[in-house]
Amino acid sequence: MNVIQMTRTECLESLCSAGFGRLACAFDNQPYIVPMYFVVEGDAIYSFALPGQKVQWMRHNPRVCLETDSVKNGSDWTSVVVFGRFDELCDTPESMQERARAHELLQRRPMWWEPGAVVSAKNADQKRSHGPIFFRILIDSLSGFRGVPGIEAK
Repeated sequence: MNVIQMTRTECLESLCSAGFGRLACAFDNQPYIVPMYFVVEGDAIYSFALPGQKVQWMRHNPRVCLETDSVKNGSDWTSVVVFGRFDELCDTPESMQERARAHELLQRRPMWWEPGAVVSAKNADQKRSHGPIFFRILIDSLSGFRGVPGIEAK
C-alpha cells in the first residue's frame, strides 16, 4: 500500500460523496467533536444544528475543523481534513436567500435532519425557543490522503 496526497479537487469530490463527518470546535482550550451531516457547494460546507453547546462554542470561536473518512480495508481508504470558519446563516432578511439555499441543498441528502431531531426528542421536556440554525463552514484550507493497495513505489 502507498499513501498518496489528494489534490484539492479530489478532496472536494471526497467531501461531496461523504456527506457525513466529524466537526471539531474549541472553547477555552477545550476541544469538542460531534458527528455532522453536510453538503458542499463551492468553497462552503452547509449544515444545520439546534441550539446547544457546539453552536455556542462556534459563535465564540468560529475556527472549526471537519474530518471525513472512508475505509474499505486497511490499505484502501481516504481521509480529508478541512480547516474553516463558522458562518451562521441567521433568520434575518439579509440571510434569507443563503439560508433557503442551505435548506434546499441539505434536503437532497437523506436523513440530513436526523441528528438534530434525535437531540430534540430527547430534550422534549426542555423548552427550546429557537428553531434550527443553518450555517456554513467557509473553507480556508483542506488536505486529504488515501491509501492505495497494490501500487509499487517508484
